[in-house]
Amino acid sequence: MSIDLNSLDEEVRKKVINLQNLSTTMEYLSQQKLQIETSLRDTELAIEELEKINPDDTVYKSIGGILVKSEKNKLLDEKKSLKVTLEMRSKTIAQKLDRTKGQIETMRNSIQADLQSKSA
Repeated sequence: MSIDLNSLDEEVRKKVINLQNLSTTMEYLSQQKLQIETSLRDTELAIEELEKINPDDTVYKSIGGILVKSEKNKLLDEKKSLKVTLEMRSKTIAQKLDRTKGQIETMRNSIQADLQSKSA
């Protein structure tokens, strides 16, 4: 359904534009959440693999497209720290998503009420 913004009064027009902005924000946050979840899964897999190998085994980490020799324990600590950071970011994004969903629902209801009162 398409709404002609010019046919709406100023208050309802601002609400519709705000709703569109919230929807864009929601899409952006969803993409961020997906990227963080992917990074988190990759990090967890790396931690699992690092925990399986012997401390004497040679390990490498990727830096800017090249592999650099590293120590297992140092790399494991880095990955665990990264995991904590990613988990915190994931929770923050989830909270923002929930808050944005609530704002979208509230705005939709408000716009519907405004449109129904105008048509009645």
